Amino acid sequence: MKPNSIEHIGIAVRNLEESVKFYEDVFGLKCYKIEEVIDQKVRTAFFEVGSTKIELLESTDPEGPISRFIEKRGEGIHHIAFAVSGLKDRLVDARKAGVILIDEKPRAGADGLDIAFIHPKSASGVLIELCENRKK
Repeated sequence: MKPNSIEHIGIAVRNLEESVKFYEDVFGLKCYKIEEVIDQKVRTAFFEVGSTKIELLESTDPEGPISRFIEKRGEGIHHIAFAVSGLKDRLVDARKAGVILIDEKPRAGADGLDIAFIHPKSASGVLIELCENRKK
């Protein structure tokens, strides 16, 4: 399952507005989208950096996955996302290879992407997100 590219790097933050300001003021990046993904209990902000992106993630629920991540590990890198073609088929390939999946099938994510996560136990402790542009 060869990815097409690194789609983005996800960073868990406590305060989205403060973090957006940091990336804009310090690095001169421009946030091109802020959106809430209700079913994932998260607000996201995106920045383009060359051919990849940074996604900031702020929890909207104290019991949500980003809140739990920050409580356990603190703010910081949450996941790396790879762009793939044929996400459903890539999940089948991963299952056949013995990869532990968090998502058995694609679901709607932020920034117009369909997504699925690979469990960190299968990837040396790294949460990996597979992404494909959502079909219109």
